[in-house]
Amino acid sequence: MSAGTRTLAGIELSAYRIIQEALTNIGRHARTGSGRVRVDYRADALAIEITDDGVDLGPAFAGTESAESYEPPYGHGLAGMRERVGLYDGEFSAGPLPGRGFRVAAVLPLSERVA
Repeated sequence: MSAGTRTLAGIELSAYRIIQEALTNIGRHARTGSGRVRVDYRADALAIEITDDGVDLGPAFAGTESAESYEPPYGHGLAGMRERVGLYDGEFSAGPLPGRGFRVAAVLPLSERVA
């Protein structure tokens, strides 16, 4: 997607879908009844973070170079989130938290060309 075709509505929709998928994953995999969502509108970016304090997923990531390189044997949630962020040349990370829980974070850049 070129910078000229970026819209605030498109960026916000991507953020919404990432949050929706991350919360769905909490419900399906985390074995916890809650999660936290943080949305931060900055001057230059829209940053989101979704965390939970669910099960320890450390063993699921054993043998992978990083949490970002891990893809579960089912679904395409993390890959889809990563692709949405990539459309806007943003930053994406996902992985287990120390001890227990999981974190998904994305930064979607805003520019002077966003309408």
